[in-house]
Parts: sequence; structure tokens; C-alpha cells
Amino acid sequence: MANTTEPELTTISRPARRPYVKDLPKFDLDAYIANYKGKTRFDRLYLIGTSSIPLSSEALRAAIVEAKQGKDVKLYDSAVSALHDIFPTDHNYITDLGWMDKTNKQVKAESDRLELELKGYKNNLIKESIRMGYDDLGQHYHRVGDLLNSIKFFARMRDYCTTPSHVVIMYLRMINVSVDQRNWLAVQTNVQRLRAPGQRSPESEKLSAKLSAAAGLALLASGSFKDAADEFIETDPRMIQAKLDDPNDEESYNEIMTPNDVAVYGGICALASMDRDELQRRVLDNNKFRNFLELEPHIRRAISFFVSSKYSSCLSILESYRSDYLLDLHLHHHLPELYFQVRSKAIQQYFIPFSCVTLSALASAFNSDEHTIESELISMIKRGNLNARIDVVNRLLLARTIDERAKVHTDALATAKQYRHVAHLRILRMEALNANLEVKPDKRYSTDGGGGMAIDEFTESRNMGDGSFIGGNTSRAGLRSGGMMR
Repeated sequence: MANTTEPELTTISRPARRPYVKDLPKFDLDAYIANYKGKTRFDRLYLIGTSSIPLSSEALRAAIVEAKQGKDVKLYDSAVSALHDIFPTDHNYITDLGWMDKTNKQVKAESDRLELELKGYKNNLIKESIRMGYDDLGQHYHRVGDLLNSIKFFARMRDYCTTPSHVVIMYLRMINVSVDQRNWLAVQTNVQRLRAPGQRSPESEKLSAKLSAAAGLALLASGSFKDAADEFIETDPRMIQAKLDDPNDEESYNEIMTPNDVAVYGGICALASMDRDELQRRVLDNNKFRNFLELEPHIRRAISFFVSSKYSSCLSILESYRSDYLLDLHLHHHLPELYFQVRSKAIQQYFIPFSCVTLSALASAFNSDEHTIESELISMIKRGNLNARIDVVNRLLLARTIDERAKVHTDALATAKQYRHVAHLRILRMEALNANLEVKPDKRYSTDGGGGMAIDEFTESRNMGDGSFIGGNTSRAGLRSGGMMR
């Protein structure tokens, strides 16, 4: 794709929060992007083009070609603008105003035709035709990038769905549009609607893999890594047998993600949120997810190393794929936090057997330098992930020890003090009863459990609360003597 003479590369003007990747990723761009279709194909090319220095020119040119094969003029304009911003001296790609104007007219004509057809269907009062009319309009607006109108027409299909399969199709289309909108709450809502007991059907069971993948993606985007891992590792492996080049294959979900993405997302989220026992039991020994891990063997090796306490090897594998994951459409926002959590867990597990460790030994164990490891330790301690202290003078990491003997003594003294207080209150009540100072219940109130508290119970509760009792201005000295005051 790239020319023999590359134009001069200038500073990339990137959108907010996007990574700046200088290293060449391990994947081949053509082979990687061939696994996807639809809008996600363009989005991934655009992200790579605006984020990766080595692949910027090739990816943006491929994005321009991809955009011209569709009917979304905005995508084409954004790709051309990005290419001109990054490579201002490259004049091979100029905005094709003729194509944009022609495409806009075609989109307008197609929209008018479909809306006219829907109006005719409504006049004929045929529910199935009306449903198909709304479906055609929703898909049309999805293709041209009008996602608000697309979701609106898909939602209107609900009143005209006559079979469970129609309802499943409607919700699945709404999920796909919501993913493109990055409306993750709507994705989770529609997934739960399809999973509701009243919506269970053979059609929805066939789509269980897609629902798990979409739910996991929404949870990943919201930062719920543990819940996202639960969804990904329970994804039905039937997605793996899908034919990516067959548009009619119901198991294929490459308009959103591929089975390789499920393996990567699920594996990294599990590493960041599960302990070693869970990783062994729920990930490595999981018959469903094992099929996905075979597609990404380095993720399986990283998890195996972590379970075996070989933390340095695990982190080295993840670090070697950092450039690839920083160029992933759904992973790059969360990669720093995910890697931090994995590394934090590794340091915690490494430090458990020791009361103190030198920073140099810790840095050597995790292939880092003392300054970097010290910054990581400070961050972990502030977050509450590590119960330790740093001795900056002697360059030591010290575990916070608890004096169990002193703790037992403190607990015993507190128990004795509480027992003495309760015993005093009970003796006080007994003396009050012996002195015939009990307040008799009024006949107007029920004392047999008829809905109110008995006076005797109320007096006891008062005594147990603050040490006082009901019975006039009798002094405590008089009660201790046991005398009866008439």
C-alpha cells in the first residue's frame, strides 16, 4: 500500500486520550484488518493511522479506500483530513468533492425511496411489511453513519415483531448500533432484555456467543474488568467455527470483534482481576475459553506464568505486545490501568513471604530500575493495594506488621470493660425492682404484645442505654443500700 518514497512525517495531531505508538506492532496490517467488516474495519484503520508512527500512512490510505467503498461521507472526510494533517506534503490524496456530492445525492434518494415504501406499507396495514420497512431504514441509516436515525427505526420495529426471531434480530441490530455509538449502557440493557426469561428462545440461544462478547465489551469500556472477564470466559466457542468471509454465517461477529479479540480481552481482564486460584480454575481449566486461548497462545503462556509465580516472564510477554494492544480499538483506553493492575498483583504476590525487601532486589525481579519501581510502590500504597512502607534512606520495602499479642490484650480489655458495664446495669435494675420502684403499666396500654412495647421492656431498654431508670428522683446511693423508699 505504501509508496516507495514516503512523505515527511510531522507531529501527529491525535484526538484526546489516544496513544502515541512509536514501535512497530507484531501484526501484519493487511492480514489483521481482513478479519473485520463494516464500520469497525474503518474505525480500526483510522485508530492505527492516527496513533502509530510506522503504520500511519499505510493505515490512513487504507481507511480512505475503505470509506469510499461505503456511503458514509463523514468517514471519508475525516480520513482525508487526518492524512493531510499528518503528511501535509503528500498531495496524492485530495478530497474527492465529486464523489462526496454524488454519494450524498444517492443517500438522499435511497432514504426518500425507503421512507416512501414504508408509508405505503403502513397504508396497507401489513405488520410484516411494516417491520421489514423499518428494518431496511435502520440498516440504511447505519450504513451511511446516521446512527441516531438507525436506532430510532430499529426501536420502532418492536410493535410489529410477530415471532421471537424478529425480536432477537431487532435487539441484536440495536446492540450493534449502540456499540458504534459507544453507548455502553444501551448495549448492556439490550443484552439483558434478550437474556430475560421471557425472551428465551432457540434463536437467542444461537446468539449467546454474540451476547456474551457484546456484554463483555460494554463492561470493559465501563472499567468493570472482573465482570468483563466473567463474560468473555463464558463466551460460547461456536464463534470460532464462523466463516469470516460468509456474510450469511450467523456465528460470525466480525462486524464488532473476532474470536482472537475475545481471547485477548478476556485473558488480560482475568489477569488484572483474578487471583492465581481463579485463573487456574476458571481460565486455564475452562473448556470453553481454552478454545479461544489456542488462538492467542502468548496470552495462555502469560496466564500460566502468573499462576506458576513466574511474574517476570508474564510481564515480559505482556510488555512485548503493548504496541499491538495500544492500537486496539476497544483496549487502548484501558491498557495502562490493566497493565498496572496486573503488575500490582504480581508485586503483592512476590512480597507476601517477606517482611522486608530491598528496592534493588525488587527492581531486578521485575526487570525495572529502582526509581520506576519506587514510583509504582508509592502508587500502590496510596491506592491501598499494598500494605507496606518504604524506607527511602535504606532503600527498603517494609511490611506493616501487626503485634498479635498486643491486639489480643486490647480485645480482652475491651471485652472485660463491656462485660462490667452490662453487669452494672443489670444489678442496677435488680435493685430497682427490690426497692419496689418499678413503674406500673397504665391500663390504657397493652402489655401482652398487642402492638406496643411493654413498660417493663421500655424501662429495661432505657437502663441498658444510658444507665438511668424510670422511678423518680431516687439516688444511686439509696439503691445500693437496698432500702425501700415509700
